[in-house]
Amino acid sequence: MEQRGRICGINGPVITVASEEAFQMMEKVYVGEEHLIGEVISVQGQHAIVQVYESTTGLRLGEAVYSTQTPLSVELAPGIIGGVIDGIQRPLQKMEEATGHFIGRGVDIHPIDRAKEWPVRFCVESGAQAFPGMIFASVQETELILHKLMIPSGISGRIVSVKQDGLYKVEDTLLEVETESGRREVSMLQYWPVRRPRPFAKRLRMDVPLITGQRVIDTFFPIAKGGTAAIPGGFGTGKTMTQHQLAKWSDADIIVYIGCGERGNEITEVLEDFPKLVDPKSGRSLMERTVLIANTSNMPVAAREASIYTGITLAEYYRDMGYHVAIMADSTSRWAEALREISGRLEEMPAEEGFPAYLPSRLAQFYERAGYVETNGHTEGSVSIIGAVSPQGGDFSEPVTQNTKRFIRCFWGLDKDLAYSRHYPAIHWLNSYSEYIDDLQVWFQENVSHDFLPLRNRMMAILQEENKLMEIVKLIGSDVLPEEQKLTLEIAKAIRLGFLQQNAFHDVDTYVPLIKQREMMKVIAYAADVSQKLVANGVPTSRIVKSHIFDDLIQSKYQVGNEDMSGFDVYYRQIDAMDKEIRDSYKLFERKRSS
Repeated sequence: MEQRGRICGINGPVITVASEEAFQMMEKVYVGEEHLIGEVISVQGQHAIVQVYESTTGLRLGEAVYSTQTPLSVELAPGIIGGVIDGIQRPLQKMEEATGHFIGRGVDIHPIDRAKEWPVRFCVESGAQAFPGMIFASVQETELILHKLMIPSGISGRIVSVKQDGLYKVEDTLLEVETESGRREVSMLQYWPVRRPRPFAKRLRMDVPLITGQRVIDTFFPIAKGGTAAIPGGFGTGKTMTQHQLAKWSDADIIVYIGCGERGNEITEVLEDFPKLVDPKSGRSLMERTVLIANTSNMPVAAREASIYTGITLAEYYRDMGYHVAIMADSTSRWAEALREISGRLEEMPAEEGFPAYLPSRLAQFYERAGYVETNGHTEGSVSIIGAVSPQGGDFSEPVTQNTKRFIRCFWGLDKDLAYSRHYPAIHWLNSYSEYIDDLQVWFQENVSHDFLPLRNRMMAILQEENKLMEIVKLIGSDVLPEEQKLTLEIAKAIRLGFLQQNAFHDVDTYVPLIKQREMMKVIAYAADVSQKLVANGVPTSRIVKSHIFDDLIQSKYQVGNEDMSGFDVYYRQIDAMDKEIRDSYKLFERKRSS
């Protein structure tokens, strides 16, 4: 670290540095006497523009700026999982121990503990050929995650020495590789620039779903592993709650939760709730496969912009080990607002609603780092990105939502009317879509049932028909509708309340396997078939409703367990009994009328 320039201008988190020797773009620097962390974002002749990731209050003109000659990077080694870090990977718990409840300035604490010893088990021997991404050892990072140590990028050659299995610190040399440029030492600790995607061998087809246990997502709008999705919605519509459910129940191996610019009380709730959550697959704490990035709205705005890249880089690191990682970014709107504020201080030409003209390209850079890939270590892994969007007033036509739709293939639009009527998840079936359905068709046929997607399409058609009919009902009421259309409204109600609405706090309903989702659709479809035949034979819809069969179907989600699907046999018998009773009664009625 050497002094390279002095401050000649201060504009909030953006400072101007005068230097005779030029800085590098995206270089990490230390600003002022307190060594505040910053990053070079523009170089103009003998001046560099630096965005500072800490509060610049008290900075003075003329203070020194120190060069590191390295880009802003994250540390990669065992000890990441279970941690709580800020947007530039500073460990918040260690910072609290060092500075108290309020984060001190200029505190640069290593996110990876240098003193802790880890049990290392090697899987290579001396003489083997090393290549970037090759797994050479493993460490049990938590009870749930086996951390696989990889040869860093840029190192290839013959392994000339390997340590014995045992306890080592992250900076200890574990093996040596003879390369063309000389002998290189390899330890557990690696560094990677946050703004540069990690390399992989090739992209693979995304044809395996990310199972979430949430019916409206898995059945109606599924996301593939390695896919991208957006959850837009106004205040109070359930973005954070939905992401919490996905974090707990999705079949991703590792969760990276990025609290980007959200209110402090929301982040506090996440920090308090996640350690208490139990991983349903293992019975252990969910934190044993989770990384939390906490960057609240009162933290420096520049760090909010960096937090997204920090999270995606950590996710790519575990992807390269062969894990399936899911990122929950809450929310990308606050990240875009950080871009807008910094852009304004740089006096850049604003685009729509004041956002910078490069907003679409920045969103693309983030979402396009998702994918299902073959890694350089010859394994398969994925990064799935689920980004919350917070449009002001729930207006989906604003720039962040519209530009996000260009780069994602799954759109879960939250509806405030559904949320206020206590319908959760408040994902509206008419405002949402998934482009992964065709890609996942073969998987659903082979792993669930051949009729899974046909049933899904039929449910969707009924809901779309209901939407058309409700326009008429709002104008002139439902009494004028023919019996067939009245029945459609009743069936759609059973789908909405019995299938799409899900109780996150109910032991049975909080998570529903795909096989039960299929059985729920199948029994609703059977009830619809029987009812339609009755109506076609002159039975009024009101008579079918009085049998309470649809009310019973709505309650089936609570009554039938997730393990034994034979519980649905009761409802098939009820439907058949209802059919027989009504047919018998109407035969009797016809006999009396004819006599």
